[in-house]
Amino acid sequence: MQSAANFPLIRNLSPLESSSKVQLVNLKQHRKAHHLHCLRSEGREEFENSSQEKLGVSSVIKEDKPKDIWNLFREAQQNILYLNKQRLAAIEELEKLKNEKDELLERINQLEEESQIVIKKDKSSLLWELLLRIDSMVVNGLIGVEEASSMRQLVRQHEGNISEFPFDVLEQGDAQVLAELRRFPNKGKRNGLHVIHICTEMDPLVSVGPLASYITGLSSALQGKGYLVEVILPKYSTLDLDEVEGLREIEADVYSYFNSQLHANRIWNGVVSGIGVTLIQPLYYGSMFSRDKVYGYPDDVDRFAYFSRASLDYIAKSGKQPDVLHIHNWQTAIVGPLFWDVFVNQGLEGTRILLTCQGFDSKCLVPPEKLELCGLDPASLHRDDRLQDNTNPQVVNILKGGIVYSNKVVIMSSSPSEGRTLHYKSIPGLQPTLAVHKEKLFFAPFGLDYSRWDPSIDVYLPENYSAEDLRGKSICKVELQRQLGLVEDASTTIVGCIFSAISDVDLERLKSLVRSTEKDDVQFVIMIMNEDQMIIMELERAQDETEGGNLKVVTGSSEAVSHLIYAGADIMLCLNFFQDPLLQVPLKALKYGTAPIELNPQTGHVGTHEREATTANFINSLFGRMSLGQALDLIKEDQNLWELKITEAMKKDLCCDVHISAYTSIKSL
Repeated sequence: MQSAANFPLIRNLSPLESSSKVQLVNLKQHRKAHHLHCLRSEGREEFENSSQEKLGVSSVIKEDKPKDIWNLFREAQQNILYLNKQRLAAIEELEKLKNEKDELLERINQLEEESQIVIKKDKSSLLWELLLRIDSMVVNGLIGVEEASSMRQLVRQHEGNISEFPFDVLEQGDAQVLAELRRFPNKGKRNGLHVIHICTEMDPLVSVGPLASYITGLSSALQGKGYLVEVILPKYSTLDLDEVEGLREIEADVYSYFNSQLHANRIWNGVVSGIGVTLIQPLYYGSMFSRDKVYGYPDDVDRFAYFSRASLDYIAKSGKQPDVLHIHNWQTAIVGPLFWDVFVNQGLEGTRILLTCQGFDSKCLVPPEKLELCGLDPASLHRDDRLQDNTNPQVVNILKGGIVYSNKVVIMSSSPSEGRTLHYKSIPGLQPTLAVHKEKLFFAPFGLDYSRWDPSIDVYLPENYSAEDLRGKSICKVELQRQLGLVEDASTTIVGCIFSAISDVDLERLKSLVRSTEKDDVQFVIMIMNEDQMIIMELERAQDETEGGNLKVVTGSSEAVSHLIYAGADIMLCLNFFQDPLLQVPLKALKYGTAPIELNPQTGHVGTHEREATTANFINSLFGRMSLGQALDLIKEDQNLWELKITEAMKKDLCCDVHISAYTSIKSL
C-alpha cells in the first residue's frame, strides 16, 4: 500500500468539480506517479544493496586505517628521537670544539709568556754551554790556560748578543767549537765579577736545608746584576738530573790529591736555572756520594774534604780565574786553608775567598791528622791563630779554619735564637775567632729563591705585578677576599699574619690589635702553620667574635694561600725582624709590596756592628719603625707616599746587596 501523502491530487478532488476529462488526466498522472514510485523503490533497494556491499569494503578500510596511522606515528616518533640525538651530538661537538678553541688560545697565551722566559733562559744557557765547553777544551789539552782565559772573557763580552753564535756547532766536537770562538770579534769589557760557589746543595738538584734555595736565589740575582756565577757540586746518585740542561760528560778525567795519591774524577757540566753547573764524580771513591742521604755519615769529613780538594784541582786544571771562590758552612770551609797553602800560586793570584756561615750547630771538630788527607800540614795549622779549636785544643775546627782563611765572612742566621741577635758574641765556641776577625764580618738575611718568590712571575697569583706596575696587586687582594669569604673591596686595607711558631706570639696583643681596628674597616688574615689546637681554637673563637667578619684564620701550610696572602695584604705583621729566618716573612713581604710591621718590636740589642741587622735597618729607614696604627693612618692620609715606599721596598734585594758589598770589598783588598 502506498501512503496517501503520495497522491495529493486525488485526495483534494471533490465530486462537484471533477469531470471525466479531469479524472482521466488524473488517472494517467496517478499511473505515471505510481510507475515512478516503483522505479524509485527499486532504485532504493539497489542502492541499499549496493550500499551494504560498499559498507563491507569500507569497514575493512576502517579496520586498516588505525594500523597505518599508528605505524606512521611510530615512524615519526623514531625520526624525532633520531633528530634529537643528532641535535644533542651536534651541540656536544660544538661545545667540544669551543673548549678546544679556548684551551688552544690559553695554550697560545701561555706559550707566548713562556717564550719571553725561555729567551732569557736560553741566553744564560747558551752562555754557559760555551763557557763549560772551554773548560772541556782545557781539560782535554786542546788549548792552554792563557787562551782559555781569553776565550772566557770573549764569551762574557758577547753575552748581550750571544745568540749570534752558531749554536749548532755545539753538537760537534771541541775543535769545531774552538774554531768558531776564534772568529768572534773582541768587544768591550763586561761588568760584574766572576763568582764560583763550591757547595753541597743547590735547588732544584739537591735540597736538604736552606742552603739549596739560597744558592739558586743568590746566583740568579747576581747574574741579573751582571755577575757571572757558576756552581760546583758533588755528583750525588740522588741528583735530579732532569733539571740540568745540556748535561755533558767531559771526555778526559781530572785528577785530584787525596790520602797521598792522585785519583781520577769524572766531570759533568750543564746549566740549571740559567746558572752554569759542574758536577764532580769520584771514580775510585765512588761510594762517597752514592748514598741515600747527603749528610749524616761517619765519614762526612772525608767525603767533603775530598770534594773540596777535587773542586780546586778542577778549577786549576781548567784554567779558570774567578774573582771570588764562595764557600759554604763547614762542609767546604777547608777550601780556605787549601787555597792559600796549595793553590794560590796556580794561576789564581787574583782570586779571593768568601765564606758564608748559615749555622753554627756543627763546626766539624776532628783530629789534626785528618788534614793530611787533602794535602794540608797539620803541624802548621794546629795553632791557636789558625785551626785549633778554642774550647778543645786537642782537635782542629774546620769551620774556624774557613773563617781565619777567608777574606770576608757572611753570617746568616738559621735558627730563631741566632736570628734574634745576629751578633758574633752570641756564637758558642767561635767568639774569640770572630772577635779577632770582626772586620771581615757581614750579616745578611737569607736570600729569596726568586724562581718561586717573585710577584711578576708567581704562578699562584691570579694577576702578576711588579714595582713598575702595581695594578695586579689589587686583583690579588680581591681574589684573597673572595677565597676567604671577606667583603670584596680593593680599597679595604688587609693586614696579613703568617706564623710558623705562633706560640711565640702574644695572642692577647694580637687580638687587641684586631679589636682596635674594627671601626677602621680593616680585614685581618692570620695563617697558622703549626698544629697547636689550643691556639687555633682560641683564634677561631676570636674570629667568631669579630664584628663584620673581618678576621679570617687559615690553618695549614698551603703554598698557594701563603703566596696570595703576601700579594693581597697591604701590611704584614711579623714576630720581629730577627725571628723565623727560614720563613723569611719580612723579605717576602717587601718583595710583594707589603709593609712588614713588627708585632713584638725588638727593644733590646740589635747588633753593634755596622753591618748587622741589615733587614731591620732597611725596613726601619723606609717605614720609620711604624706601629700598625701609624701604618694604617699613612695609607689613609697619603696613598701616594705609601706607594712610593712600597715600590722602593719591592726593588730592594737585601741579601744580594750584602753580598755585592762583600764581593766589592774583597776585590779592593
